[in-house]
Amino acid sequence: MANSASPRDYRELAAVFVGGALGTVIRTALSLLVAADPARWPWPTFAVNIVGAFLLGYFTTRLLERLPLSSYRRPLLGTGVCGGLTTFSTMQVETLRMLEHHHYGLAVEYTCASVVLGLLAVHLASGLVRRAAVR
Repeated sequence: MANSASPRDYRELAAVFVGGALGTVIRTALSLLVAADPARWPWPTFAVNIVGAFLLGYFTTRLLERLPLSSYRRPLLGTGVCGGLTTFSTMQVETLRMLEHHHYGLAVEYTCASVVLGLLAVHLASGLVRRAAVR
């Protein structure tokens, strides 16, 4: 039986790989600046997640609504850079460490702020793209 799936586009995979590597290097560099402490706000993770959410909203809206279709921009910028830059798993681990060390208020504040500000960042970025004049 023949495989009816379309052939793989390895250039698209390469775009995800390159973007992911770039995003991961940026996130790692930022996380090395501040040691994780379950009694304090994890600024590096929080910052990259909010910035990444903003960038994802910007890239997605701009690429889908303002620019000609491209097979490589969205995998490079959205999946790759933003996926490598942001880190939901680290946020979860940090939240669990806060809970294990009985910093319940901090854990709730961090989780709520991350989700709410991440959604607001996506909304703001999408709105900025949509308000910009089309040339």
